[in-house]
Amino acid sequence: MNLAVLRRIASTVLLAGACAGVLLTGVQQLQVSKIILQAEVYEEAAAAKAHEQAHEQAHAAATAPGAPAQAHEHEHEGEEWEPANGFERTAYTVLANISMAIGFGLFLAAAIVISGRQVTWRSGLLWGVAGYLVFFVAPSLGLPPEVPGTMAAPLHARQLWWVMTAGMTAAGLGLGVYARHWALKLLGVVLLIVPHLIGAPHPAVHGSAAPEELAQAFIHATALANGLFWLTLGGLIGYFYKKFA
Repeated sequence: MNLAVLRRIASTVLLAGACAGVLLTGVQQLQVSKIILQAEVYEEAAAAKAHEQAHEQAHAAATAPGAPAQAHEHEHEGEEWEPANGFERTAYTVLANISMAIGFGLFLAAAIVISGRQVTWRSGLLWGVAGYLVFFVAPSLGLPPEVPGTMAAPLHARQLWWVMTAGMTAAGLGLGVYARHWALKLLGVVLLIVPHLIGAPHPAVHGSAAPEELAQAFIHATALANGLFWLTLGGLIGYFYKKFA
């Protein structure tokens, strides 16, 4: 791969990623962010209730007959920093979404180069659909998007399953589309199924501080936002890649 091709890819990915990241933020502000803010209210209320119950239990144990006298010390743990609601939170969201879009754009651009096929904004839409299936739909079948306050399996286990699922889905789709021998196409189908036969990691006890209706609304809103994001990213990469040829 020569320097001209690398410059072409870099220019394409940066422009497409910036536009797609800004669009995703706008779509999120319309519905997704509102659902997250509502869920955070339930999460904070549940955390406050649990803290109060723990304090009452500790006080009851300390004042029970025969309990040893102890000095009561109140430990205040430092709260994790998070951006304030409003402009600050939106600004950080824009930066995160653009960074994410550029990263995913590199995957799409690399796949286009490896395929060796010509790409336009129309065929770029198909690449966007493939990205949507690989990085959102397939993983979401086992690990659907969760609102704040939802019980979840350990993060490391979920990350491993997500990476495995995305990788096998990408390989399976690639074999299904580009392989010529039927055995390779069959292998592609197997790769699509294997992660879901293994199963995604889930907590021993399921539960969420937010109502079920809010959790379902979040899944639908996130699926729509990601669908628009991937179509935009794929279409723009196809457009800019051809433009910079």
